[in-house]
Amino acid sequence: MQSAPERRTVLIAERDPSVRELQEHFLGRAGFAVEFAGDGLDALERARLLRPAVVITEILIPKLDGLALCRRLGEDPDTRHIPVLVFSILAAAPRAAEAGARAYLRKPLVESLFVATVQQLIVPPIDILETQ
Repeated sequence: MQSAPERRTVLIAERDPSVRELQEHFLGRAGFAVEFAGDGLDALERARLLRPAVVITEILIPKLDGLALCRRLGEDPDTRHIPVLVFSILAAAPRAAEAGARAYLRKPLVESLFVATVQQLIVPPIDILETQ
């Protein structure tokens, strides 16, 4: 049986401790629970277990880079529904989109834009009702 996604949990794979601290602070103020992964392989495994509302990844993370993480999450039936935000110093928006990321933000971290992007990613899709 597949567990339901944790609607307010955000999983972050980020190598910079100061960025992690700010991300946790900003998302915590917005009402999110934050979990961290130390590298891309850890993020992949934790995403399978936690079913977070969103995965946020830097591109330059060890063991499995952020773009490969996006691809692997998208290929797995248990995780392909989880939106991925690539948050990086690199100018790589087209590569992030090609890897399956639903959003891309370039560093530095801007609280309002960062939180708004995460919130937009977890809004459930609108159901279209057919009327007769």
